[in-house]
Amino acid sequence: MIRAALIVLAACAFLRPAAAQEVEANIVTGGPSGTYIQIGRDLAALGAECGLTLNVRESAGSIENMNAVRDRPATQLGVVQSDVLEYFQTLAGEVPALRRAAGGIRVAFTLYNEEVHVLARREIAGLADLAGKRVATGVEGSGTRLTADLVLDLAEVEPAERVALGPADSLEALLAGEIDAFFYVVGAPAELFRSDRIDPEAFHLLPLTDPVLAAVYTPVEVAAGTYPFVTEPVKLVAVKAVLVTFDFQPDRNAYQAASCGFVADLSHLVLTRFDELRAKGHPKWGAVDVKDIPPGWEVSACVLEGLAPGYAFTCRRPDGTVVEEGLSEGVESEPNRLFLQRVCARMGC
Repeated sequence: MIRAALIVLAACAFLRPAAAQEVEANIVTGGPSGTYIQIGRDLAALGAECGLTLNVRESAGSIENMNAVRDRPATQLGVVQSDVLEYFQTLAGEVPALRRAAGGIRVAFTLYNEEVHVLARREIAGLADLAGKRVATGVEGSGTRLTADLVLDLAEVEPAERVALGPADSLEALLAGEIDAFFYVVGAPAELFRSDRIDPEAFHLLPLTDPVLAAVYTPVEVAAGTYPFVTEPVKLVAVKAVLVTFDFQPDRNAYQAASCGFVADLSHLVLTRFDELRAKGHPKWGAVDVKDIPPGWEVSACVLEGLAPGYAFTCRRPDGTVVEEGLSEGVESEPNRLFLQRVCARMGC
């Protein structure tokens, strides 16, 4: 049933002659030391193997990325935290700007858990000890800022000051004694925390074990040795990273048609070369669960195009060779099958 429905979908609406990339394509990610930018670079490298050019752009984080995918020219993809998606969805009925942004966003792929890191001075034992302290909670436009505010509010902890600093500046401020702790929502292992300047005698990751947090977020554990200063496992909580795209309508204009085609092509590469991403990319690719679609959000029709059986794709390799490829009608990979099964359960096929 799934295969037949998607064949009809592809035949009626999407199949097109394979052509070279026809549009500038960009993905908005995060800061230079975060996991988002590494994931973006992995996707760009994957696309480059077949002649697709994806520019990786830094950003303040999830909230900026949501707005960029909705409104910024030539920005087809962005990485967003699941709690930011929930924030936009929950408040869409009350805030017109959020409603407009959410209305144009679709899910491309669900990615991996992002751990909520709180690096603090060693004498701060837990979240409750942040009361009355100086805590960096991220810059405006970042998912870290939203998550930090939610975590502190849920735990009923009020710092003396919530300082608006990005991750790199937060680390410098902590080492200089200008703040007492800082939040950073990022997939472990994150490059920022690999610095040998973080003395395990002076700093540590705060355990996040409050029951109210476990009810809202996903409990996870950072293993000993993940970072040089982590000598034993630390219980944290996590959000999910989600790759999002715009709700492109191919029949609207040439730009939307070309952007939809790019998203379809890249989606085809992700699913047919998923093992390559796991082998060569950031370690978090090993934890990706493509079937874990955020509740209330629709998968992009352009992504479904790239997953359709028999999808026509031309791989133009850097050495000049051209290979015509696509999923044969009789074969579906396991990640592809699970993804389509979940999509059809939610959307109908």
